Amino acid sequence: MKLIILGTGWWANTHATRFSEIAGVEIVAAVDSDDVRLRAFAARHNIPLTFNSLEDALAWGEFDAATNVTPDRVHYATTLALLAAGKHVFCEKPLAENFAQAAEMADAAERSKQMTMVNLTYRNVAPLQKAREMVLNGDIGQIRHFEASYLQSWLVSKAWGDWTTQPQWLWRLSSKHGSNGVLGDVGIHILDFVVYGAGSDIKTAAAQLKTFEKAPGNRIGEYELDANDSFVMMAELQNGALGVIHASRWATGHLNELRLRVHGDRGAIEVTDTPNGATLRICAGADADKAIWRRVQVEPVATNFERFAEAVRTGVGQEPSFRHAANLQEVIDHARNSAASLPSRIIAKSGQYDTGAGGERRR
Repeated sequence: MKLIILGTGWWANTHATRFSEIAGVEIVAAVDSDDVRLRAFAARHNIPLTFNSLEDALAWGEFDAATNVTPDRVHYATTLALLAAGKHVFCEKPLAENFAQAAEMADAAERSKQMTMVNLTYRNVAPLQKAREMVLNGDIGQIRHFEASYLQSWLVSKAWGDWTTQPQWLWRLSSKHGSNGVLGDVGIHILDFVVYGAGSDIKTAAAQLKTFEKAPGNRIGEYELDANDSFVMMAELQNGALGVIHASRWATGHLNELRLRVHGDRGAIEVTDTPNGATLRICAGADADKAIWRRVQVEPVATNFERFAEAVRTGVGQEPSFRHAANLQEVIDHARNSAASLPSRIIAKSGQYDTGAGGERRR
């Protein structure tokens, strides 16, 4: 597979490293409108050719596939152009800024017959894949309840750098720069963590979003810091389970932690993924009576990068697909709309509860 890397920002370095390690994959070019960054990136990863636009790369055309690591708002147009040119596409998440665009991209992918995948990176977590297997095998019985969280602390920590001075973080806080906030950025990861681990898609969901004050006037230079920082969501899965999902960038003490607990009528499982590694625990059978949890050992799994290369080689599609990512985007759009349309809020004050204008007051 002859591969180009579209977009050469911070995360593109991971794509370049991972794909270069796969036998049969040759990175032949890199594309970015920022020429200084582009040339430095190409030199760092020994990439022979550079282009300042996708149009120029497509005019050259001597490649089979592209990994799309552009900002979120650019995924739609660039991916459609690549598919129209007959190229396989590995696209970063989220697939698009909204469901309408994501659905159009999924339709185009299915019409094109090209190999397409979305890099929902936590599919690389072996304990999550094992958890799904256990759920689908009925090891914990019928699923009744779940809880999931994605916790980051980079708004209160400099572990990943100073977000107040670095564009790679600032754009994630600004809707004008293409960000849908924590809901759109990491929300899609924790939603995928839930539906994949619990073995069931989301049936209904509603959310509340919160944007906190982070700078005077919530602005730093060109960046208006208006994108949501935290969300809480209630959801029901297609299998009938009810649960909660939440995420925040204000979670002091948690650099980057995903956690999923799935409770069935015969047991429960817990998956935790942190920068230090991932674990899977189960409480089932006789252990359920005494709430004893036992760790489950799991074998490594193929990465998304490896599975995309395999899909191109064999012509057999792999997940996560564009359609799956579009379905997750529909949940995100619905959650965002539900948060915007909340008619009132309950406020505790002086022993009374006020439901807002027109609401009933009661003690």
